[in-house]
Amino acid sequence: MQGFAGFMWLLSVALILFSGFALIDAAIRREDAYRAADKQTKPFWLIILGIAFVVSLLFPILSFLPIIGAIATIVYMVDVRPAVRSITGGGGRRGSSSDGPYGPYNGGR
Repeated sequence: MQGFAGFMWLLSVALILFSGFALIDAAIRREDAYRAADKQTKPFWLIILGIAFVVSLLFPILSFLPIIGAIATIVYMVDVRPAVRSITGGGGRRGSSSDGPYGPYNGGR
């Protein structure tokens, strides 16, 4: 039984970190990007993800409330975050793989 309790503790910590990351990510995105991506507003997602974070801190993972919070966090991470990132241009590397710090490197040509 101790192994199961350890697994549930790890799952709980992972859920706290996951919802905390989503909350921070939602907080740093621009307000107008949510509207441009035709998603709910930034305050809506901050409230939902904040509640999910607090619930994951206060309640055990076997309760239904952290599961609902995890679902809301997954919806944000899978649907809203990619749409908002595509609007703001916050996805991955910018430029070519041959770009240097002062522009493109053309091999001395």
